[in-house]
Amino acid sequence: MSKTVYTQEHEWLRMEADGSVTVGITDYAQDHLGDVVFVQLPDAGKEYAKGDEAAVIESVKTAGEIMMPAAGTVIEVNGALADEPGKVNEDATGAGWFFKFKPSDASPLEGFMDEAGYKEYLATLG
Repeated sequence: MSKTVYTQEHEWLRMEADGSVTVGITDYAQDHLGDVVFVQLPDAGKEYAKGDEAAVIESVKTAGEIMMPAAGTVIEVNGALADEPGKVNEDATGAGWFFKFKPSDASPLEGFMDEAGYKEYLATLG
């Protein structure tokens, strides 16, 4: 069974059965961004430190980046987003995922919010 956690930057992280972590943005984030028009994905095979900029997302309203939530190596990217960045708006927590990475740390998802904690956090944003 996979485990999903959330960041204060409105990213979701899902630990997969093979030990990899899939990264995407939440429905809250895609809703506030508006129509996503461009996604720049990281290079598969590249190693990143925690906090490194891993991806860039541009919408009709703004641009932002997805930071690496933990140190690791990108093992797969969602190439469909290059041609169809709108998938992020259509299915942010499913087909709109950004990349998968193999974490360097044995516990890469510690310190993040579970779904209930994320909902509580959203309630504080007004």
